[in-house]
Amino acid sequence: MKKKLSLFVTGGVVYPSLEIICRGHSDFSMAVAGGICLCLIDKVCNYRLKFRPLAIKCAAGSAIITTVEFATGVLVNLVLKMNVWDYSQLPMNFMGQICLPFSLLWCALTIPAMQLCGLYDRFSKKVVEGIKG
Repeated sequence: MKKKLSLFVTGGVVYPSLEIICRGHSDFSMAVAGGICLCLIDKVCNYRLKFRPLAIKCAAGSAIITTVEFATGVLVNLVLKMNVWDYSQLPMNFMGQICLPFSLLWCALTIPAMQLCGLYDRFSKKVVEGIKG
């Protein structure tokens, strides 16, 4: 439970921070989406697909992020009409909420996300070893 909470908070800070760096602003919904994504990437890419090739993990990570982004977009952009983002001007978009260029970016973003989750495992292992010490 500690790990999931830590990853959720980390994703909830890192993702909107990246968005602020790239776009100049973010929204609270992106913190929630980022937390969910990091938890799912750890569970799927670092555990269920642990011994699969990196390309498979990146495709899975992209699918995770794209799915969470779509669900979040439908809720905050279409239902609540908050207009947090709109990809309708980008190629191969679906309902303006997801698009192929960003899904490809999410493939690449999966790599540091998996490494971030791995840092948690290494750090917590060292803490436990230090306590047993």
